[in-house]
Amino acid sequence: MALLDSLISGVVTAVAGDKAPMLNDFLNANGGVTGLADKFQKGGASDVFSSWVSTGANQTITPQQIEAVLGNDKVKELAARMGIDPAHASDFLAKTLPGLVDQLTPQGQLN
Repeated sequence: MALLDSLISGVVTAVAGDKAPMLNDFLNANGGVTGLADKFQKGGASDVFSSWVSTGANQTITPQQIEAVLGNDKVKELAARMGIDPAHASDFLAKTLPGLVDQLTPQGQLN
């Protein structure tokens, strides 16, 4: 399990740079990629999330969709940890999650 955690941490660092520790904590607090998939399914955005997992092109997502799917509380929590405005945290997630999920699922499947 330590090897898997190390690989995930490396991918998060490559995608998020200096924001990696906070994004990694956010990912873990939301059940990892599988937990996020569940949240996106329940939030009506499973097609968007599925595009990130698949080997095809990643669909974009808006900050407003991020807030609707993940909830304002989760976004505010991340914003507080990052020391930024919640709107910027939503924008950060909208820009970062597609590439992060894509890289964490290189075979086009959730593990």
